[in-house]
Amino acid sequence: MLRNSLMRLLRHSWSLLFCLTIWNGGLFAQVSVEPLSPEALQKLEALYKHLHQNPELSYYEHNTAARLAQEMRTLGLEVTEGVGGTGVVAVLKNGEGPTVMVRTDMDALPIIEKTGAPYASRVRVKTQSGEEVGVMHACGHDIHMTVWVGTAKKLLQERNRWRGTVVFIAQPAEERGGGAKAMLEDGLYERFPLPDYVIALHVNSQLPVGKISYVPGYAMANVESMDITVFGKGGHGAYPHTTIDPIVLSAKIIMNLQTIVSREIAPIDPAVVTVGSIHGGTKHNIIPDRVHMQLTLRSYSDEVRHALVDKIRRICKGEAIAAGLPDSLHPVITTSEFTPAVYNDPKLVQTVVDAFKARYGEENVLHTKPVMGGEDFSHYGRTKERIPIFMFGLGVVNPEFYESCQQQGIAPPSAHSPFFLPDYKPSIRMGIDAMSTAVMTLLHPQ
Repeated sequence: MLRNSLMRLLRHSWSLLFCLTIWNGGLFAQVSVEPLSPEALQKLEALYKHLHQNPELSYYEHNTAARLAQEMRTLGLEVTEGVGGTGVVAVLKNGEGPTVMVRTDMDALPIIEKTGAPYASRVRVKTQSGEEVGVMHACGHDIHMTVWVGTAKKLLQERNRWRGTVVFIAQPAEERGGGAKAMLEDGLYERFPLPDYVIALHVNSQLPVGKISYVPGYAMANVESMDITVFGKGGHGAYPHTTIDPIVLSAKIIMNLQTIVSREIAPIDPAVVTVGSIHGGTKHNIIPDRVHMQLTLRSYSDEVRHALVDKIRRICKGEAIAAGLPDSLHPVITTSEFTPAVYNDPKLVQTVVDAFKARYGEENVLHTKPVMGGEDFSHYGRTKERIPIFMFGLGVVNPEFYESCQQQGIAPPSAHSPFFLPDYKPSIRMGIDAMSTAVMTLLHPQ
């Protein structure tokens, strides 16, 4: 145990020296990445089509995980399957140096693809309720996975130009917000080399191929789902005076919720409270005894997140009291599917972005605005180790189509759209080059 502690101390001392060197000396300028062979790229393009045509929903990525594990074993990496469910971990060691973790996600969405592409997904599955749904990689995870495999190939090809360890992780259930947490709880940071940095890319559906986007600091939001059951006293619609109408009570609650962001949260702190679903009653002339609402809450800081929840509870309780309901009939509030905000470490961002600018030109590396969408990639930076993380954006829109959209004043189909279709060949090549550049910047020998 003493030996392990000493090794960990030496490793982090070396890593700290390395960090200071790259942040102050700018080693990125020395990084050079050679292209993969045409044969290797063709195999990766075939892999992309296979993944696109065979998508799997969150927590059911069994075949996808097996294929990715096979790809990494073929390259000679140390592969472990079944981490946090269907997660895959592949380790590439190349001498003494820092450790970089490269993450991809594997799951698809319950969407029927409408792109018309010859390789479009035609997969249909039945949900637990028996409903048939389509399945589609509408969020670019097929691009992410292909780049992930391609980056491993590239780093093996360039292994004389870097030193250290790369831990490749293929994560389940990003779309459900649970995969990263599941892998961490299954010992990701204890069973495998502890990373000094964790990096990932995500397709940017609003930028053409050849562009990279980045946001230092808060880049994506806390996302929390909330369910509220509002109770009342049901009865006949002709005799409302004998009831306590939960529909009217719900309407008051909804209107008062609108004042939280506008009047109770500081204007400089972003926050969103959205009531996305409300259901109550069965017939025209019946006042029900309950109403069910579903909300999404979004913010950046933990302080604002907790404030939103507390203020919603206060408003619900206050309106129930005003309506004359006893304590036993006060609204029941539950939260679920929480994903913390993505905070890109500013120093790590600067180091990698400087490398991108040196390689692609400043005009192709764009500082974009934060968004209120969510990503469970954030979990990797919120453990007790507080490891720096960075997720950058990869433009995937065909440049000619992008220019046409610009001229018409319309946006290309966004991620999660049934019409979302990356220009996959150049996107894959650019993604591999960018991710390899990022990794080699952090693992470049002194």
